[in-house]
Amino acid sequence: MTQERRTPADVWREMQRGNQRFVAGTPAHPRQDVERREELAGSQAPHAALFGCSDSRLAAEIIFDKGLGDLFVVRNAGQVISDSVIGSLEYAVAVLEVPLIVVLAHDACGAVQAAIDLDAPDARPLPPHIAGLIASIRPSVRSAPSRDPEAVGLTHLARTVSDLVARSELITDAVAAGTLAVVGANYKLLEGTAVPAVVVGDVGQSAS
Repeated sequence: MTQERRTPADVWREMQRGNQRFVAGTPAHPRQDVERREELAGSQAPHAALFGCSDSRLAAEIIFDKGLGDLFVVRNAGQVISDSVIGSLEYAVAVLEVPLIVVLAHDACGAVQAAIDLDAPDARPLPPHIAGLIASIRPSVRSAPSRDPEAVGLTHLARTVSDLVARSELITDAVAAGTLAVVGANYKLLEGTAVPAVVVGDVGQSAS
């Protein structure tokens, strides 16, 4: 499957328009029919890659009103950077040639709250694999302006974007070449809005 190469700014505007439709309650539900399924059987050409939290309320295609084959999605609890996450996103950039990576956090994140709780002197230990995941969020608890979950969550989002770019030479080079941008956005559960908080590269706007 081939498609005209779009700029990071083009794709981010499309993502925002889809989110606006979702917020307004007027989603188009594009590219979700039998014909689209058949079209994708042999190949894929997603518009963007999305790395987000595994929270059940963060259904990426619904939030951005996308269809089958539109988003290359990678998720884990608390959107924690790992080698497997970086490898998956590098695949999206190098092989699928996506021009945009969206890192999607959200308010009321259970992983962020667990990291805050674990920093208390009387904190109960977590199961080892959960504790290992939460360990990557704990530095944000200590560096955030406050231990309010929103402040910690936004700090962790910024660190996640920074870590992704710093640890992937491929992604750094693509951003420098202008063929890729990374947007860190925070999803508001009640409003349904995905608000950009961190932007690396050119998407035609700054973060809020």
